[in-house]
Amino acid sequence: MSAAGPVIPDFGTVSSCVRDNGLFCADWFGQNWSSVFWPALVQHIELTVTALGIGFVLAFALALVAHFKHWLVRPLGGLTSFLYTIPPLALFTLLVPVTGLSVLTAEIALVGYTLMVLFKSTLTGLGEVPKEVRRAGEGMGLTRREILVRIELPLALPAIVGGLRVATVTTISVVEVAAFIINEGLGAPIIQGLQSPFNTQFIGAGVLAVALALAADGLLVLVGRLLTPWAATRRIV
Repeated sequence: MSAAGPVIPDFGTVSSCVRDNGLFCADWFGQNWSSVFWPALVQHIELTVTALGIGFVLAFALALVAHFKHWLVRPLGGLTSFLYTIPPLALFTLLVPVTGLSVLTAEIALVGYTLMVLFKSTLTGLGEVPKEVRRAGEGMGLTRREILVRIELPLALPAIVGGLRVATVTTISVVEVAAFIINEGLGAPIIQGLQSPFNTQFIGAGVLAVALALAADGLLVLVGRLLTPWAATRRIV
C-alpha cells in the first residue's frame, strides 16, 4: 500500500480553500462562527473575568494588609511569586487530583497567576505616594483610613491599572492552556485544530485570542485615563 498524505476531514460541499487546506479559509470560519468560535470566545471571556475579579479582590486585600503591616510584605510577596513561577500545565495537573477536571480547577490556577502582578502593582502604587502628601493629610485632620481612601488609593490608581493590564493579558493567554483540562475557551478549538491538518480552525481561534488580549488592554488603558485624567496632564507637563 502506498503512503498517503494528510487526510482533510470531509466537510461536505466546500470551497477550494477548504479542499486544498489553505492557510485561512474565511468562508469556513464564517460558517462555523456561531457554533465553534463565538461560544469559545464567550467562555474565554467568562473564565478570564472570573479569575481577574477574584484575583483582584484577594490581591488588593493582601496589598492593603501588607501596606499597614510592613513585615508581611516579604512573606506575602514570596507566596504570590511562588504561585506565579509554577508552569500553568503543571499547576493544573497538581490540582486535578483534588478538584478534578473542572472549571473550579482552572479558576483556582488562573486566580493564582493574577495574584503576584496585582499584589505588587497595588503595593507599589501605595508605597510611591509621597510622604509629604500623607503629612499634609494628617495636618488637615484626616484619619489613617481617610488618608488611604482620599489620598493614597487615588494616587495609586495608575499603578493598579497598569498591573491589571498585565494580569489581564497574562490570564487570557493562560486560559488557552486550561483547555487541556476543560473543553472551554479558545484553547479548545486551537487544540482540536492542531490535532488535524486543517489550518483554519486553530489559526482562527489563535487570532481571536490575540484580538481579545489587544481589545482588553485597550479598554483598560481607556478606563485608566478616565479614572486618572490628572495623570495624563502630569505626563504632558
